Amino acid sequence: MDARDVIVAPRITEKSMAGALANQYTFSVHSHATKTQIRHAVEELFDVKVVGVNIIKMKPKPKRRGLIKGTRPGWKKAIVELRVGDRIEIFEGAQL
Repeated sequence: MDARDVIVAPRITEKSMAGALANQYTFSVHSHATKTQIRHAVEELFDVKVVGVNIIKMKPKPKRRGLIKGTRPGWKKAIVELRVGDRIEIFEGAQL
């Protein structure tokens, strides 16, 4: 898998921005990506050194609108911890 296929998008929320102050950045990743693939993809794309990777599988949620039932799809989230002094610039411009 290519590095651009592994990292789907950055997650910019209140909680992820609080983690960015502690050098922890949150990304949506491919559902079949492993910790090692995520580590290599972040290091390649952003030119930083990764210290640790935590993965969370977000379960699909049932949703309902009137009589119509459905589910929102599940996805995979990765929290990446960087070496002290390294930063990812796309998170620096986001203000919540």
